[in-house]
Amino acid sequence: MSAHESGPLHPLLTAGAEYPFVKLERRRRELTPEGVTRIDFGMGDPREQTPAFIREALKAAVPAVSSYPATVGKPELRAACAAWMKRRYALDLDPERHVLPVNGTKEAVYTMAFAMVSPGAPRDTVVIPTPAYPVYENGARFAGATPHFVPLRSADSWRFNPERVPEEVWRRTALLWINSPHNPTGAVLDAATGKRVVELARRHGFWVASDEAYGDLWFEGGPPGTLLAHGLDNVIGLFTLSKRSAMTGYRSGFMAGDPRLIDALRRFRPSVGVATPDFIQDAAIAAWNDDAHTPAQRDIYAAKRRLFLDEFARRGWKVEASEATFYLWMRVADGDDVGFVESLLRLGVVTTPGSYLGPGGEGFVRWALVPTLEQCREAIARLGQLAGART
Repeated sequence: MSAHESGPLHPLLTAGAEYPFVKLERRRRELTPEGVTRIDFGMGDPREQTPAFIREALKAAVPAVSSYPATVGKPELRAACAAWMKRRYALDLDPERHVLPVNGTKEAVYTMAFAMVSPGAPRDTVVIPTPAYPVYENGARFAGATPHFVPLRSADSWRFNPERVPEEVWRRTALLWINSPHNPTGAVLDAATGKRVVELARRHGFWVASDEAYGDLWFEGGPPGTLLAHGLDNVIGLFTLSKRSAMTGYRSGFMAGDPRLIDALRRFRPSVGVATPDFIQDAAIAAWNDDAHTPAQRDIYAAKRRLFLDEFARRGWKVEASEATFYLWMRVADGDDVGFVESLLRLGVVTTPGSYLGPGGEGFVRWALVPTLEQCREAIARLGQLAGART
């Protein structure tokens, strides 16, 4: 190798593709005038304060001498997670057999396919309803799996319809991703469809990973259920403190489900280096053991939601789905979601084009209602500067 030659790199790193939110930030820097303060409805990163009792639990747990944490987490954390599942979903889980902590569900999403897909094996497919959280696809591709995209449709109220997946795809499927409440559309999967999905998984022998990060943020139709209500066999659920407790920076959540998969992940994950620090676990124990702070978080988002729904209605902007999560899924009148977002970027208002989030998202914009209420009002004031053609 000469001095000018580099070593080999994974083809996905040399293909030139950008992570959607890296691309969005690049376009913001290019389009937002200098001196205009950004108001960011792009990434789902809440700007609300983490409740004080959680921060105090973290500070009290920081040790004088630091030690490596265990990948399986503290027994007290697994017990707190199982107890929350009992209170929230009326499910009886064994903390030793059914629960495993994660460093925020993003790392669990990314690494999941590595534990299920063997390159060259007959089952090499990961089924992903889209538009979707980009990490479902990224994790699948880096694991050597083949993604199979199922574009969601307005006609189906943005809910996954398993009948749209051919039988021959199910036969080669290793993993199906379900996300309910759904990012980016805010749709909630109905119980009958959830039951059908689980039946298909058991009949064909694939795993279902149910990403339920937004399960405590609902606004229409009451609290969403969990896919685990249909039984644990072939199912694993992912739950996080990021949204329910405004703890994105803590990187703390857990997986729960089929003990066969939990056991396999217990053996896989120590090699990955994803053990949650003990002081983060202590803060998580406090958060999972408390249900009183979550309605307050939901009330904050409800206020922002009312503000924007009223403004969108005044402008004639149509919102679809958006039953839960802190997202609003807005149809762009002329179908040009990228052009609409770029017009907002020139005002310092950041939103996400639906096309950035995968097939089926074209012509829609995702608004993440994470800025403060004051910032939301400022953003609405800036909308008055939009060109008439886009209002």
